[in-house]
Amino acid sequence: DLQPPAASPPSRRPTTPTLRRVARFLAHALPLCRAHTVEFYTRGLWERLVAPHPAAVLETLRGGGPRALRRFYNMLSFTELPFFGVVFCENSKKLINVHLFALAAKYYSFSNVGVCTPLEDLLEALRGDNQGTTGIKTDEFMNNKKSHEVQMMSELVDNIANYCGIKQVIDIGSGKGYLSSFLSMQYNLKVYGIDSSNTNTNGAHERNRKLKKHWRAYQSRGRANLKRQRLEKANDGPVESEIKCKAISEKLLNNDSSLQSQDQVTIQDLVPSCGFTEIATSETNNQAEVDLVAQTQSDESKLSEEVLAILNVLPADAVDVFSSSQCNCGELCEEEKVQRKMASLKAKASKSSESNLYFPLTSCITAETELSDIITDLEDCMMVGLHTCGDLAANTLRIFTAKPEIKAVCSVGCCYHLLSEQFENQEECPEEVWGFPMCQYLKDMGWCCGRNARMSACLLPTESLFYRAVLQVIIEEIYGVTKSDRHVGKTFSKSSSFIDYVRKSLKKLELDDSEVNSCIMDYYEKYKHRMNELEAFNMLKVVLAPCIEVLILLDRLCYLKEQDNIAWSGLVKLFDPVKSPRCYAVIALKKHLWF
Repeated sequence: DLQPPAASPPSRRPTTPTLRRVARFLAHALPLCRAHTVEFYTRGLWERLVAPHPAAVLETLRGGGPRALRRFYNMLSFTELPFFGVVFCENSKKLINVHLFALAAKYYSFSNVGVCTPLEDLLEALRGDNQGTTGIKTDEFMNNKKSHEVQMMSELVDNIANYCGIKQVIDIGSGKGYLSSFLSMQYNLKVYGIDSSNTNTNGAHERNRKLKKHWRAYQSRGRANLKRQRLEKANDGPVESEIKCKAISEKLLNNDSSLQSQDQVTIQDLVPSCGFTEIATSETNNQAEVDLVAQTQSDESKLSEEVLAILNVLPADAVDVFSSSQCNCGELCEEEKVQRKMASLKAKASKSSESNLYFPLTSCITAETELSDIITDLEDCMMVGLHTCGDLAANTLRIFTAKPEIKAVCSVGCCYHLLSEQFENQEECPEEVWGFPMCQYLKDMGWCCGRNARMSACLLPTESLFYRAVLQVIIEEIYGVTKSDRHVGKTFSKSSSFIDYVRKSLKKLELDDSEVNSCIMDYYEKYKHRMNELEAFNMLKVVLAPCIEVLILLDRLCYLKEQDNIAWSGLVKLFDPVKSPRCYAVIALKKHLWF
């Protein structure tokens, strides 16, 4: 019987108390995060928020004090960390202890909060005794980062789909369609890729066509390799091959009760162990194939549609070999001939409809989106999202909880700086659906991160930040402008010097550069010796970035745990953070799968 994945081990900490501790720490540290580096010099941010000298901060954060940091960590990692009076000054609220600050940030990052479910544990619970499948290598037509993401996520999605007994997947924010294409070609899942950009959708159509060529070429090479290997071993193992095929027949007969819900997983077990593409490489194997067909069909009343269902998910070449033998078909009864003909027809239909397993669609998804208006043949399915941007990740979870036909969700979010926050813009409509917060605890607290805090993970070159901060001094002192609807943008990368940067920026801001030509370098010289302040300040913000990500993702997880229809939900480190920094997936399964 299907059982939900095992609960988190007892050593893992409860989600809501962990959220409270992270929120408590960040409440003290947020002034650092919320500060805008553009205003670093004009608002005197270092003097207001940090007590230690910039050189001391840089020494600690660059690794000059790792031994001391480890010593603190060993002493305090399992206790409630103090904040005011130890890390921050109780009166001025300034940061006073960088060692403990860095320790606290580490303590409240995902590597230590103890709420993540190991990917291996989840896959083991989903697979049971079944083994995974192998197929096309994505690194043949994707870059290293995308290949890693698609490989890891598609394997997990396939296991969830098999576990839930579903074949339809909805890829929200599908972009260029890499994940959608791979899920359809590698795992025979019917995938609807939905993206708000028509350009992306059209591009996904064309890209999917090209990927199919890679897929066919890869399969052809694989078949050639298997044939060569089989010919080399033809004289050594004919008896062994026959025994394997008979074992497959017995496995088919013994598993007839579970084929409908696990047809693809069963094939993944069978094909590697015998390899239908190997059967037709010798007369001995042809006879083994006849034995397999005859034995399988001897219990037609039990297998009938189940076997055909399996044939439908086999690669077309495997089905062709299975359904067309070089043996004397006159020895078969009429019913067996009809049965084999049906299998052949099914195989051809499967081959002809292969290109229709992936459907790129254009639509803007919100929390109120009715998927049935977009997908006419919507059935029991799961939702996935690979680096869904801003509010789209939150809306994916809301749709999942609201729609009974969606049985599971696997969402990896990104672009936290684009999240809408309920308590950041109080003047906006209170009835609007916000990206953050989602859970009731943070809503009750009126929690607000602020865009600058959510941008903390974006580490820009220090010189770029320095140029922009000094430019702000010029704009305020020379032009009297403190706010503007215009933006400088990526001017730094297109500038040859500070003078060039200032002139181009003023032009973008529609300010006359003739007023400042003679004193541009004076401003540069005035502040260049304070560049290390800006570098140290930015590093303090970056240290806090993992904690902010923890807060945002725990908010989503707690939202799921508040829902009555969720059987299991968890956070999983799905990707290698070196290859893909936004590496955590929010996963949930509906309760009625088991109850």
